[in-house]
Amino acid sequence: MVYIDNFNAPYRGMKMCHMIADSTEELLAMADKIGVQRKWIQKAGTYDEHFDICQSKKAKAIQLGAQEVTMMELGRMLVKRPGHPLYQAEEVRKVD
Repeated sequence: MVYIDNFNAPYRGMKMCHMIADSTEELLAMADKIGVQRKWIQKAGTYDEHFDICQSKKAKAIQLGAQEVTMMELGRMLVKRPGHPLYQAEEVRKVD
């Protein structure tokens, strides 16, 4: 799944937000579909891998199935990823 937050940071006359996904493959596939160059990926290969995208690209991604989330929800997702400083792996219990 691809997620886009409700951040509206001004940048060169545009309003920008963040796009993340459950996998790098999903993130890059969506970038391709909405016309965002892969070279613009930020923090590739880390828990914080994302694209900053403008509102017109956000609208297109949502039309293609991306889920809009709040900045807080996106932050909570990142904390659950290995590599995040606050990440704690869930213990898998053995059932006897």
